[in-house]
Amino acid sequence: MGHGIAQVSAMAGLQVHLYDLEEALVDRGLSHLCANLDKGVARGKVQADDAEAAKSRVSGTLDLEAACSGADLVVEAVPEKLELKQELFSRVQGLAGPGAILGTNTSSLSIARIASAVDDPSRVIGLHFFNPVHIMKLLEIVVHPGIADEVLEACRNYGDAVGKECITVRDFPGFATSRLGVCLGMEAIRMVEQGVASPQDIDTAMVLGYRHPIGPLKLTDLVGLDVRMHIGEYLAGELDNEAFRPPDLMRHMVAAGKLGKKAGQGFYGWDD
Repeated sequence: MGHGIAQVSAMAGLQVHLYDLEEALVDRGLSHLCANLDKGVARGKVQADDAEAAKSRVSGTLDLEAACSGADLVVEAVPEKLELKQELFSRVQGLAGPGAILGTNTSSLSIARIASAVDDPSRVIGLHFFNPVHIMKLLEIVVHPGIADEVLEACRNYGDAVGKECITVRDFPGFATSRLGVCLGMEAIRMVEQGVASPQDIDTAMVLGYRHPIGPLKLTDLVGLDVRMHIGEYLAGELDNEAFRPPDLMRHMVAAGKLGKKAGQGFYGWDD
């Protein structure tokens, strides 16, 4: 999701550094960003001059210090592993300067636990974007008890600037969106497992019957079965609620590499 966050930030007029561990990953992120903008131009949703200006505001780097130096806001979008996010922010805090805001794109992990890895937890906040970032309008801002008021205000202003509708929720497992969405997704997988209906028919029921823009199984494919499985395991333990426990079907699919769109196969078949 990093390139999507970079894209909407650049479209808002901000200078952006896109960092990753390998050159191929940085190049892929920049390529996706440019492809999204070009597609927007082709469809008449983005002006060509605006697209080119946004591209010029984004640079890729393998140097974390260069990426963070002088930054007002650093947003991480690394995998959903608490220790990984803590280790990254413990490094970033010394590179970005004492006034920088550290935003985590976690969809379920405790913001307070992530913040505990830095010297000034008041600068850490949850900025949960939704995929694809350049299309989805929601930004879930997650606050822990120690957050600084000016940090929350600045992030609301940032959300407005990048064209998002912001909601503010307390730091509780799953927040508002993942807690509801993952529970629904796990139950949909159990229905497939039990032979209640096909993935297509279950999704159609939710799209036409409840006006969801996308069905829970297709959404699981887009997010990634492995990602949602880890979130489900975390929420099942934190909330002591078996409704979040990943079904056996999901575990088997992940073990077989059927991770959804990124792998070409999940509950649906995906081509390029």
